[in-house]
Amino acid sequence: MTIKAFSVEGNGTYSQDVPAFAAALGGTGADLVLVPGNSRVKRAMPAAALRAGAAIDTNIVDVAVEGETVVVRRWAYRQRILTAFSRTARPWVIVTDPALFGDICAKLGVTAEAMPVCDAVGASRTTVNGLRSAGAGGESTIRPDAQLLFVAGAGWTKKQADGATHLDEAAATIKGFLGKSGASLGSSKSLVDMPEAAAAFTFMSHMNQVGQTGSTPRHAKGLATCCHGEEPHVVGWRFINERRAVNLDANCGWAQGKADVLYVADAFEVVKKVNEMLG
Repeated sequence: MTIKAFSVEGNGTYSQDVPAFAAALGGTGADLVLVPGNSRVKRAMPAAALRAGAAIDTNIVDVAVEGETVVVRRWAYRQRILTAFSRTARPWVIVTDPALFGDICAKLGVTAEAMPVCDAVGASRTTVNGLRSAGAGGESTIRPDAQLLFVAGAGWTKKQADGATHLDEAAATIKGFLGKSGASLGSSKSLVDMPEAAAAFTFMSHMNQVGQTGSTPRHAKGLATCCHGEEPHVVGWRFINERRAVNLDANCGWAQGKADVLYVADAFEVVKKVNEMLG
């Protein structure tokens, strides 16, 4: 069992560190490679290990070697459970807790040497050719400077009064409102994750998602349509000054003190009428 330990200090760019780390891993010939888990290592070492054809595990707090068997330990479930596991893949890169790196090296009887890295700024460094706002262009639905945020929920894809879905009509109604009002478009997570809606709602993507894992917009006013107003979604509205919602369900989440005004109505009909009034 050949064990190698590298210390990695200082700063470096991802584009420089990945090939340098990969070359170092490939040139060691070691079965086990130990490195401290600082920010530089955690940023570039996974990609370097992939290039070098090595297995990798991070946040390791203990390493035990018995012959050809290596057992490592790592905390799980917010440090409630200390797990122990082993791998047969070689080489194996073990990224330790930085504070424990020295102790683990001493325990295994190895001396860490400096990782050969490139600190010079090379020609491959990314250069910025220009900037363009995400809100620019007539077809853009993300408009950070708009006064109104219009959020569409999954209700736009549900069956309507005639028992059928009207995805194309829903998409045309929403686009019409956005074009006439100049509002920015937001979406609930359930709508952007819905594959059957993707063909009709081509103007919407995960970039429009508000709340949960989406953005936290800042607009003077917000209008939610066909949204239930659940807490994860509303959290994304915390910087909206005035909140209004349109929903057929009078007991939806927006009615529980989360909206300043709740219109219990059919969003299809309401937005169509507003489009007519906007001309």
